[in-house]
Amino acid sequence: MLYRLDGAAQAVARLFGAEAGNDPWSGGHAAPGQFAPVITAGREAVAGPRPRERTPRRMIPRLWGVPPPPSVQEQRGILTVRNLDSPFWIGNLRNSEFRCLVPATAFMEGGRPSPADGKRRQCWFACTDQPVFAMAAVWKDSEIPSFALLSCPANAALKAEGRDTMPVILPPDPAAQEIWLRGGWDRAKGLVAPYSSSLMTLRS
Repeated sequence: MLYRLDGAAQAVARLFGAEAGNDPWSGGHAAPGQFAPVITAGREAVAGPRPRERTPRRMIPRLWGVPPPPSVQEQRGILTVRNLDSPFWIGNLRNSEFRCLVPATAFMEGGRPSPADGKRRQCWFACTDQPVFAMAAVWKDSEIPSFALLSCPANAALKAEGRDTMPVILPPDPAAQEIWLRGGWDRAKGLVAPYSSSLMTLRS
């Protein structure tokens, strides 16, 4: 999977009510193992109990791919969260401060092989109801500041291209984004669901 974020960090941050600071993003592709803008609730650098006042959202660069636990021999970064009950992720999911938004304008999945040459087509999916959308994610800090996207069962549009899963895309309602960033897990996990295929467009 790849995704695109067409727009500079400052402009995208304004759409999500976040402070971009010195994020250098100027627009383009995001690929595994590369840094991309991530929007947090602004608490990642604050130790101690949650303050009464709300911290402003922050957009900061993070590496796409969380380092795996030491017990895993394969050391490539983990790109997606598939098992919501995994001990590796459960603390980050239940603690809202570790949830984040990953803004995007489209994402790419390999489609069914072409009948002409047998090669998989690059299928770029975008949302018709929100030009810039937020994908649900979590962040971790270990050797490097990193993030992983959440995945869910594929909707009809992706199933038609032979995909079983898709990234979790949040609704355009700002309240949904706020629940993901600050709400309890009992409410936030309800957002882990396929996006309506009727609200998506496909560009091969």
